[in-house]
Amino acid sequence: MSLAFAIDQLYASGWEAIEPKDCQWFDDGRAFPSVHRVSEEFHIAGYTLVIKSVQLFDCYRAEWHDENGVATGAVVGSSECEAAVYALAQLRRNV
Repeated sequence: MSLAFAIDQLYASGWEAIEPKDCQWFDDGRAFPSVHRVSEEFHIAGYTLVIKSVQLFDCYRAEWHDENGVATGAVVGSSECEAAVYALAQLRRNV
C-alpha cells in the first residue's frame, strides 16, 4: 500500500476537504487529513484511535476501539500518516 492508495480510498469513501484546517497536501494537489485530525474524526464518531510502530515489520498499525475499549478495526501502513488515512477510509466505509 502507499499513501496515494490510502488517499484514493479516503476519497472513495466520500470524504472531502471542506475545511482545509489540519490538512496536508499530497504531490498531486489533493488534501488529506493530518494524523491529529484523523484522531479527532475517530473521537467524534465515538472511537479511540491508537497508532503504534511495529518495528519488527517496519510498519505502523492503526487500531480503533469503541467506547467499551473493544477493538473494532485495524489497518497497517508504511508510515503513521498512511495508516491513519487508511484507517479513516475504513471507518467511513463501515460506519
